[in-house]
Amino acid sequence: MKKKLMRAAVPVLLAALLARSAEAQVRPNLPPQAPGSADSLRVSLELLPDSLAAVPAAPDSARLAWLRTAPELRDLVGDRIGCLETDVPHVFNNHVLSFVRLFTERQRAYTQRVLERENLYFPLFEKYLTKYNLPTDLKYLAVVESALVPTAKSRVGATGLWQFMGPTANDLRLRRDDWVDERMDPEKATEAACKHLRYLYGVFHDWEMVLAAYNWGAGNMQRVMRKTGKSTYWEVHSSLPAETRNYVPTFTALLYTMKYAQAHQLHAPTLKYQYAQVMDTLQLGGRAFDLTRLARACGYDDSLALLRLNPELRKPYLPAGYRNYTLLLPAAARPALAVADRHTLFAYCQPVADLPRPLAPRAVALNGVRAFPGRSLVADAAPREPVHDASPRFRRVRHTVKQGETVASVAARYDVSSAQVRRWNELGKSASLAGRRQLVVFVALPPEPAAATGSVAAAPALPRPVVAPERVAASKPAPPAEVPATAPETVAVAPPRPQPRSSARNGSRVAPAETLAAADDSVPATYVVLPGDFLEKIATANGLTIAQLKAWNQLTSYVLQPGQTLSLRAATEAAEDLAEATREVAAAAQAPVRRAARPVPAPTALVVPPAPQLHLVQPGDTLYNISRRYQGLTVEKLRELNHLQSDAVKPGQKLIVKS
Repeated sequence: MKKKLMRAAVPVLLAALLARSAEAQVRPNLPPQAPGSADSLRVSLELLPDSLAAVPAAPDSARLAWLRTAPELRDLVGDRIGCLETDVPHVFNNHVLSFVRLFTERQRAYTQRVLERENLYFPLFEKYLTKYNLPTDLKYLAVVESALVPTAKSRVGATGLWQFMGPTANDLRLRRDDWVDERMDPEKATEAACKHLRYLYGVFHDWEMVLAAYNWGAGNMQRVMRKTGKSTYWEVHSSLPAETRNYVPTFTALLYTMKYAQAHQLHAPTLKYQYAQVMDTLQLGGRAFDLTRLARACGYDDSLALLRLNPELRKPYLPAGYRNYTLLLPAAARPALAVADRHTLFAYCQPVADLPRPLAPRAVALNGVRAFPGRSLVADAAPREPVHDASPRFRRVRHTVKQGETVASVAARYDVSSAQVRRWNELGKSASLAGRRQLVVFVALPPEPAAATGSVAAAPALPRPVVAPERVAASKPAPPAEVPATAPETVAVAPPRPQPRSSARNGSRVAPAETLAAADDSVPATYVVLPGDFLEKIATANGLTIAQLKAWNQLTSYVLQPGQTLSLRAATEAAEDLAEATREVAAAAQAPVRRAARPVPAPTALVVPPAPQLHLVQPGDTLYNISRRYQGLTVEKLRELNHLQSDAVKPGQKLIVKS
């Protein structure tokens, strides 16, 4: 009997002990203390965390949004995205969910601004996407790029609805100049985007990779694929930059948000929806035109209303002589413009102030080189008229920087500005001058006296070639002036007879040699090699070539020793030989003039086959981009010319673009 009682009492006692110990571990709920109480016996004790427990790592933002989202909402959004009938990417995961909550909750105003412009641009996008057999849901790509703002411009220079960079716009034949940027033209930019997307799909054959390549570049995506050995977007997702990692999830989230905007109550009666309107065109025909005056004639209160209908225009006016531009204006403005004829309208829309005109191209004036006489001047044997050249003449001076000198002090010494010294020597605004550095300064020469020009005018007019001082040996004789074969007797001035070589060296014909010898007396005669110097560096700093340095210093290799002295000028014998070569070139140029009376049959030119035209591959180049830069070149022809088996090219590779 006692054993049975003990067996029944032991479990009861153990349960009571365990309950008491558990109560000791629970912190009692004390009543709140009065704010002014000064009871020192009641102390608030905080339990310290267990030091043996591991601190959990903070989840990323996408994972955190996934955890904070109600399971019912996650399932609803996942089911809706999975049921979308589209060929574009619509994978649902935590990255997509985080952007869905961004566009439907925190950035509702941004989404509503996009919904206002949806009906204005989406019909245009669908028209060209259908024309090029592309999925029509790619129209949401423009929402990701520019939020349907045609004049949007990113921090790196991408512009327009489809955010084209400058080189890509050139490949797609989009015009860019001071007046028009066709990247902001909705119609032309949309067609160019369709061509680019079609090319990218031909390279990757996967729409997720196409979207990533549209953002980062086809060459960069191919490089990541070769590096990782993967071929799908989510496999290379971790190897992409942050912007490209979020690009495809953003596209999928915007695709869902725009399709289910009504379910998320994003539409509101206060939104100002925009719709396309019927447009008329006006051919300007190269006339100067002011859009603000045309808007006033149409009855608009806003002077820039027509500029928003032509977003590709950089300025609200066009100068005279510009190409035949086609201006868009609403058809509703036709009655207001019908009261005046076309001539009166263009006269009214002329700019009030003179607009800047494009500069006409002009020939580069070479220092010391005069043009040959014209055909009529040689035929009539008229004396050469004095030419008064209003452009200033300069002399190049080399200045060796001394310790303590600055750009301002050097500029003040030669009476030039500091900006000119920086531009001539490619110096930055904060660049300092090191000792013994060579600076190039151009000093203006005084104008020639009038007596000298008069003596030149009295001299007989014969074509005489003038050879540039520094490149006589490498230059070819200039072609003589043409003389009509029908009137050889009109040449009344006899050509001068050649003088002997001995007398020519001591006579007035030595002037070219003296000019060559003293062409640039500011260049130092010698240079002491410093540690780290090499021939190319010394030649570039002194305006010479490597061949000249090696010839003047009898160098057999490119190796220099510190402390070695190099001569930066040719010897006297070389100057005499150079002068003799100049005289021979002048005599050869004057010989056809002496023989102008005798018809000479033209020699048959030796036909040399042209060398193939090459293209040096730059980083980011693809076969499609290269083919678009050359007229009549296709990707297939580029592969055939270079015997390529794939579309992969490497920077620095030379490709034949024209055989």
